[in-house]
Amino acid sequence: MLRLLAASARSGRRLLALAILGGILLPPAAWALRGLVPVAVVGLSTLVLLRVDVPATLAQLRQPGRLAAVLVVQMLACPVLAWVVVRALPLDPGIADAVVLFATGAAIVSAPAYARLLGLDAELSLLGALVGTLLVPLTAPPIAWALTGVDLAVGMEAFAARLGTVVGLPFVLSALIRRLAGSARLEALGPAFDGLTVWLLVAFGFGVMDGVGARLLAEPGWVLEATLAACAASAGLNLVTAAALLPFGARTAATAGMLSGFRSMALYLAVLPEAADPRVALFFGLYQIPLYLGPLVLAPGYRRLLRWSGECRA
Repeated sequence: MLRLLAASARSGRRLLALAILGGILLPPAAWALRGLVPVAVVGLSTLVLLRVDVPATLAQLRQPGRLAAVLVVQMLACPVLAWVVVRALPLDPGIADAVVLFATGAAIVSAPAYARLLGLDAELSLLGALVGTLLVPLTAPPIAWALTGVDLAVGMEAFAARLGTVVGLPFVLSALIRRLAGSARLEALGPAFDGLTVWLLVAFGFGVMDGVGARLLAEPGWVLEATLAACAASAGLNLVTAAALLPFGARTAATAGMLSGFRSMALYLAVLPEAADPRVALFFGLYQIPLYLGPLVLAPGYRRLLRWSGECRA
């Protein structure tokens, strides 16, 4: 079993791509796995915390300017840039608003797992995702209102519940596991943990795509436009952020680009007002497509950038 999990980690990018396509093409499987989404979220966050180097993560705080630059570009500059771009394009209004809202979000909490798959900085990814998540209630609502007129009232109750699910509970579980297992055993199980992370991402990918296949049959034109917009937004913010932060080094720039392109929309789904275009929520579901295809598509570009700079570790 441990060998199988380790092998899964080595094929992680391909498995993620197959998962998101399978969730669309196999609706019964997507429906069956949607109930596992909350469990997968907790499991992913716990494994992420088990696999990061805690001292190295804390050491990132010795360079607060770098972390601040990553967050300023990601959470302040990117929404404005997205708004400027969508205004110039003949997009469906719901898609245009969704792209801007997407650009206000924090990075996915499982970003360190993606960083490991892509050979990037897992510790910077963890800090960027956690601090960004803490900042979302302060930054996203005013920016979203100013640019789109959508009232993202991120209530503290909903935010606290979300934070407890994706951070609090996994932190307690990971601390308990570390204490019981010990660092040597955890290090030996590292490749298996990486493989288990991949399979939890696969289950999550199937579950969140429940209903997308039916929507594709009902509105193929709109779904295609939304999917292309989601892919372009993810890749575009990735590229722009990486370019803006190249002065901090290629590894930091690539990691920041990944954080900017791979964002969490779960909290927004819980707080979207009834008056919001219902297709905004559907866009957030379709965004899972570039989120899962991204590691496979972007990995060669990341490798070239790191090799060009001499920072490639793989």
